[in-house]
Amino acid sequence: MAQVDFAERQLTLKLVYYGPALSGKTSNLRALHGQVDKLNRGRLMTLDTRDDRTLFFDLLPIFFTTQAAGAAAGFSFRIKVYTVPGQPVHEATRKVVLKGADGVVFVADSGEGQREANRAAWQSLTANLALLGLDRLPIVVQYNKRDLPNVRPVSELERFGDPARVVEEARAKDGVGVMETFLRLVGAAWDSADRDLRLHERLGIDGAAFQRAVQDHCSTAT
Repeated sequence: MAQVDFAERQLTLKLVYYGPALSGKTSNLRALHGQVDKLNRGRLMTLDTRDDRTLFFDLLPIFFTTQAAGAAAGFSFRIKVYTVPGQPVHEATRKVVLKGADGVVFVADSGEGQREANRAAWQSLTANLALLGLDRLPIVVQYNKRDLPNVRPVSELERFGDPARVVEEARAKDGVGVMETFLRLVGAAWDSADRDLRLHERLGIDGAAFQRAVQDHCSTAT
């Protein structure tokens, strides 16, 4: 559930990147962090384990003014972005990182021979979400490493139980598709929080305005 302080008009969203080992979760976060203006981001932090790592950083508070209840009102929000370690041995850490999440990017590996690893990671994700009571959490699926030779066309990619699921394509090491994936999840996370908390009604800000503010905030890296 999004953390909202209606008295202070502040919102915090937590987004998590999940997927099999070496699928590109770390590359996504590094690329995303690099595409955000340094004045608008926290330091990229790494928690190393023996054979894997968890990364996280904050997009610092974004302020803008909107018209709510007939009067101008300020509103700020923060987005916390995390990866989980991909190795199955770190399942307990995955659960801890997922706790309190408002949306997930599932980073699948486009490499030939990675289908089973993708499926196992997806099953881990859905099982952990169920245990945490987050079954309705918005999930955006990204297929990374689309520059590898002999990758399957988009029409043949696994949709993880939903044939109509739209997938994002990315080359995270080059930064391609990273921001598009992130912004799509931002929109889905806002819509989910809006349904539960009536954010539009209570804050006077709709999903489109929220996405525009995030995009403007992330548009220039220095």
